[in-house]
Amino acid sequence: MAVIATETYRLRRRVREPDTQLGLAARYWRSASGFWRGPGAWKAQGLAGLVVCSVILQLSIQYRLNYWGRDFFDAFGRRDGATLQSQALLFLPLAGASLLATVFAVWARMTTQRRWRAWLTGHLIDRWLLHERFRNLTFTVGEDQNPEYRIAEDARAATDAPIALAVGLLNAVLSAIIFIGILWNVGGDLIVEGRGFTLTIPKYLVIAVALYSALLTLAAMVIGRRLVSVIASKNAAEAQFRSVGSHLQERSAALPTAIGRPEQHHALAEALGIVIASWRRVCFQLMRMTMVSQGNILLAPVLAWGLCAPKYLLGSMSLGEVAQVTAAFITVQAALNWFVENYAGLADCMSSVNRVASLLFAFDQLDSDDPVSAGALATPSDMAGK
Repeated sequence: MAVIATETYRLRRRVREPDTQLGLAARYWRSASGFWRGPGAWKAQGLAGLVVCSVILQLSIQYRLNYWGRDFFDAFGRRDGATLQSQALLFLPLAGASLLATVFAVWARMTTQRRWRAWLTGHLIDRWLLHERFRNLTFTVGEDQNPEYRIAEDARAATDAPIALAVGLLNAVLSAIIFIGILWNVGGDLIVEGRGFTLTIPKYLVIAVALYSALLTLAAMVIGRRLVSVIASKNAAEAQFRSVGSHLQERSAALPTAIGRPEQHHALAEALGIVIASWRRVCFQLMRMTMVSQGNILLAPVLAWGLCAPKYLLGSMSLGEVAQVTAAFITVQAALNWFVENYAGLADCMSSVNRVASLLFAFDQLDSDDPVSAGALATPSDMAGK
């Protein structure tokens, strides 16, 4: 009867739980956003403001360093010792400010991540412990993992990764806006003269970086199109392996030693085999993605210098401007290819978000089956999450 009840519950949960990424993400955010809009949300919003300020501060210093590089290389090309010395002295406060800004950014980001994780984990624990429902959820949450893993590991990843990705995306957007201006103004137009004709390519460096980034993004999407599903399968296999180990003692207590031990060994070996196979698939996918990212690291600087070479040889662009534009080109293409560089991280994040959302749907199902439990669950953290 217990087995029938368990399977009935699993079937009912599958029907009620949406199988779309959007539905799972929406359910996760409905609870997780309580940290940002519930009681005491002003602290979270203040931390978010500090994170944004840290990004702007870092970009301001990076922008100034870009112009410092131009002046330094111009002096280097002129063999101007006095200017080189003054630029070397100017570099010290700029480097110090960059170091302090980076340290401040790490503090703001990790403090926000830590506090959000504490809030969300507390919310999940409140619901998990209500009326000892953990006794049921240990076996009915799903075939691939146990609730403890979702609360401990998935809640951590589902709060750490979104903040890190949001900070990276904000940095990428602002970097693209700021440094495209340098390519636009310093790079200027490219004039190509041939036999009886003159071709002018307006703002050619901006066009070049946009085309290059688009091709790189397209290549990454084609090559890594299976990465999200492969990482999700890997995470599910890891969770199932932990689940088998954590329930080993409970299952062995219900079976004779002579019968239970071979079955337990077989279950662990089978779960481990699935984990190793899933990691092999992840390895192959990451190898393919590495071809794109590593190729970009090698090609982008060479392409930037090559695009600047005609104007430098004609004398319309100084050595310092070439160095400045090259650095801006690399920064812009890295910003435009933020999705490529963070594709695996996005996959990992969505995998954890989906599993936390599934746990929340399981709690919702129990609440609908037991209205008394739903009313008793009105703890401060839950009220903030609704």
